[in-house]
Amino acid sequence: MTATHAFWLAGRQATGETTFDVTSPWDGRLVGRVSVPTDEQVEEAVAAAYAVRDACAATPAHVRAAVLDHVSRRLVERTEEIAQLISAENGKPIKWARGEVGRAVSVFRFAAEEARRFNGGEAQRLDTDLGGQGRLAFTRRFPKGVVLGIAPFNFPLNLCAHKIAPAIAAGVPIILKPAPATPLSGLVIGELLAEAEAHAAGAAGAGAGTALPVGSWSILPVANDRMPALVQDERLPVISFTGSEKVGYAIMDSAPRKHCTLELGGNGAAVVLADFASDEDLDWAATRIATFSNYQGGQSCISVQRVIADASVYERLLPRIVAAVEAQVTGDPSDGATDVGPLVSEDAAQRVEAWVEEAVGAGAVLRTGGKRDGASYAPTVLTDVPADVTLSCEEVFGPVLTVRKVEGEAEAFAAVNDSKYGLQAGVFTHDLQTAFRAHRALEVGGVVIGDVPSYRADQMPYGGVKQSGVGREGVKFAMDDYTYERVMVLTGLAL
Repeated sequence: MTATHAFWLAGRQATGETTFDVTSPWDGRLVGRVSVPTDEQVEEAVAAAYAVRDACAATPAHVRAAVLDHVSRRLVERTEEIAQLISAENGKPIKWARGEVGRAVSVFRFAAEEARRFNGGEAQRLDTDLGGQGRLAFTRRFPKGVVLGIAPFNFPLNLCAHKIAPAIAAGVPIILKPAPATPLSGLVIGELLAEAEAHAAGAAGAGAGTALPVGSWSILPVANDRMPALVQDERLPVISFTGSEKVGYAIMDSAPRKHCTLELGGNGAAVVLADFASDEDLDWAATRIATFSNYQGGQSCISVQRVIADASVYERLLPRIVAAVEAQVTGDPSDGATDVGPLVSEDAAQRVEAWVEEAVGAGAVLRTGGKRDGASYAPTVLTDVPADVTLSCEEVFGPVLTVRKVEGEAEAFAAVNDSKYGLQAGVFTHDLQTAFRAHRALEVGGVVIGDVPSYRADQMPYGGVKQSGVGREGVKFAMDDYTYERVMVLTGLAL
C-alpha cells in the first residue's frame, strides 16, 4: 500500500516532479505516496478540458451512460479493496467505509440513468398572446463550461463521485481536486474511468464516438495553496466546492462572476417533540442520535450536534442518549466492530478538545466523554451549554453532542433556527401537521421527519441555506447547476 500513485491528466496517468505522503490518522503509518502535478501539467489539464467542451456536450447519451455504468459496476466488484483504502487514509471505521463505497455505486448508477433522460427538451406554446401566434418555444439545457470540482476529506470517494458523475452525465468537462489528506480514493475513480474508456475502445466493432472526448476529465491532487490560480481561471466558469464555510465563501468572493455551488458546514439539530414519548420512541431516538453524532467521528456536515428535547420527554431521553453514546465502540478503524475511529488528524482532535474545555469552563455539564488520545476523541455529551461558547455557535466536526431542554414546539423550532447554519434538521414526531409546520418553519435545506438530520439519499436535492452554502447537489440537481436553459423559438407553425 506504499506505492507512488500517479494522478490523472486529461484521462491518462501522469507523474510530476514531487510527491507527498498520505498517512493513517489512526496509527500514523504510511498509506501511500502521491505524485503532485507541476504547474505546466495543471495548465495542460485545464487547456484540454476547455478545448473539448463542445465535443463533451455533443457526446451521445449512451456513451456517457455506458462509462458511468461501468464505474458503478466496478465499484461493486472492488468494494472491499476500496473500503480498506478509505479506512486507511481517512481513519473511517471499515463498516462505514463499506457503506460509502455502496453510496458511490449508487451515485454513478443514478448518473447513468440521468444521462439517458437528461436534456429531453420542453416545448411551450407561445400563442397564448396574439403576438405569439404560430410560435413554439423549445428549451434545452447546455453546459455552462468546464467545472472545477473541489472535494473534502470526510467522504473521500463519495463526494468526489458527486462532483464527477453529474459532470459526465451532463456532458460537462471537469477538473477534480481531491482533498490533500485523502486523495487516494478519488484517484481510484480515475482508474475506473480510464478502464471504462479502454473497454469501450476495445469493444468489438467499436468506432469513433464510443468514449468520452480525450481531455474531458482530470483528477489532480494539487495543494490547497495552488487553488487560487485555478479558482481565478476564466476557462473554469463553474466551481463546485464542498468544505468549510470560510474557504467556500472566500472562493465565491474571489470569483463573483462565476457560478459557485457551495456545500458548507452545519450544526445539525435533532428535535424530539412531546408526542414522541413512548419507551420505544425514546429508545429509537436515542439510538439514532448516538449513532449519527459519532459516525465518521462526527466528521459529517449533517451529523447530530444539537439535541433539542421537549421538557416533557427530556428527563427520560437524556439518560438513554448518554447510555447509547457510551455503547459506541471506539478503536481501530480496521476492526469491523468499531463504530468510532479517529478524527482526520491530531490537530482536529485538539481543536475539538479545546472547544469542549471552553464550554465546560463556561458552565456546561460533561455527561460522558471529554477525553482525547492522539487523533481520537471520545464520544461526548454535554448539557447546559452556554449559548455564546464556540461549541454552540460553530460546527464542531467531531463526536460531540449537546442536549437542551425546551418548552414546546415553537421554542424548539426557534432553537433550531438560532444558528448561522441551515443544512438539515431532524424532527422526531408522529404528527403530520407538525411535520408540515416544521417544513415551513425550519430554516434549513432539508427536514427529516422521524429521524436524525444525518439522513441523505444521494439522488435527493442536498444543500443548505444561510452560511451552509448555496446550490444543491444530488445527481440531477448538480447537473442542473452545471448547465443552463437555452430557448429556441420556432415561427410559422400550425399549432
